[in-house]
Amino acid sequence: MEIQEKLAVDAFKNDTESHITLDQEKCMICRERFCIYACPAHLYELNEESRKMQVEFAGCLECGTCLIACIYGAVTWRYPRGEFGVQYRYG
Repeated sequence: MEIQEKLAVDAFKNDTESHITLDQEKCMICRERFCIYACPAHLYELNEESRKMQVEFAGCLECGTCLIACIYGAVTWRYPRGEFGVQYRYG
């Protein structure tokens, strides 16, 4: 079974508030954009019009990779509140 197939069976119960926030001032000086490449769920993107980073917290795998990948400390990450977040169903 491929990793994408395993991830496809995970269930998410999303909160109304994000457990990930970005410091846009720090994101503006970042040229590397490691968060885009490091997130295994591909939740980060650069809005081409506003030039601001965006993160879609729904679908977060709660691995914390983005927190480590951001060398500018622009990512504030915590686990979702109780009863919310990802439920792994395969492995």
